[in-house]
Amino acid sequence: MQQPAHSIISELEDAVSGGSSAKRISTLRRVTDLFLHDGERLNDEQVRVFDDVLCFLIARVETRARAELARRLAPVDYAPFEVIQHLAFDDEIEVAGDVLTNSSRLGTEALVRIASTKGQDHLLAISARANLPEAVTDVIVDRGEDKVIRRLANNASARFSETGYSGMVAHAEGDDELIQVLGLRVDLPVKFLRDLLRRAKDAVRDRLMAIAPASVAEEIRRVLDTIAKEEPEPARDFSVAEQLVKLMKELGELDEAAIVKFVGSGKFDEVAAALAALNDVPTALMARVMEGTRADLLLIPCKSAGLDWMVVESILRHRPAVTKIDDRTIWQAHRDYGRLSAETAQRTVRFWQLHNRIEKPGTTAA
Repeated sequence: MQQPAHSIISELEDAVSGGSSAKRISTLRRVTDLFLHDGERLNDEQVRVFDDVLCFLIARVETRARAELARRLAPVDYAPFEVIQHLAFDDEIEVAGDVLTNSSRLGTEALVRIASTKGQDHLLAISARANLPEAVTDVIVDRGEDKVIRRLANNASARFSETGYSGMVAHAEGDDELIQVLGLRVDLPVKFLRDLLRRAKDAVRDRLMAIAPASVAEEIRRVLDTIAKEEPEPARDFSVAEQLVKLMKELGELDEAAIVKFVGSGKFDEVAAALAALNDVPTALMARVMEGTRADLLLIPCKSAGLDWMVVESILRHRPAVTKIDDRTIWQAHRDYGRLSAETAQRTVRFWQLHNRIEKPGTTAA
């Protein structure tokens, strides 16, 4: 088996020295054909030869050729390890996608790194992968947007931590499709099912009951019965914080320094009331945004109010949340805050105002 590898290396040298893109692609295909034909019979040393050859070539061919290689190697359990790593970390989703979804040669550590650093298309590809471990789904739930979260929720073999389940349920707020998908998961713990069903509209609950398997439907029925018997939680009282913030606003003292002081003293009802007053929205709504799992949502009212990034970072780092924010998320938030325009933020806040008034007729903003 050694001789073909040596002849391929000679062909490789010819292809590179010839400088022809077509020649390099042709050689890449020939090397791939030879590996797929004999790969299962090769020993570790021989596989490393192919690994070196293929890595050398993929660094010198265009996207289309790398994507073709990825499609051919992704389903192969004995695919060269380093080649798979290169393809999986490729910025082009056309190259990385098949490998991220299908290759058994990617370990949890690599998947976590990719999920932590690449964009939504890469997250979408990973979300369809079989048997995703909790370490990976935690990152996807934290960074994923709606399309990614729905695909992940539809992945029956994906496993979730307590934090992951909590984040998925939080994402389902106002998303009927996601509520339905999560409600049908047989592995969703009862406490999260209860939280999910509390968020669901009656029509979504009825739909779940109609399409759920018998065992799941019975669990849903029990949870709904429990919810129906529960006393409604008393509304959170922000009146003291609102009165203070109103007075400060009238005196011209409601500024960034005041907000930073509130944060430093741990007075987050006052922080919520201040952001609410600066954006003309209810304090309760602002408190939900500030305390929710989506740190990125908090950037919107802060930008709309014209707050400096240093103030925003202080709020993000100290806000009352289940999971404290890490430096990577802060770095991403800083970039996003710089890109977010005041006009876009203010338009989004106006939508929140309208949505709140439709949901609760007669309610006036705090």
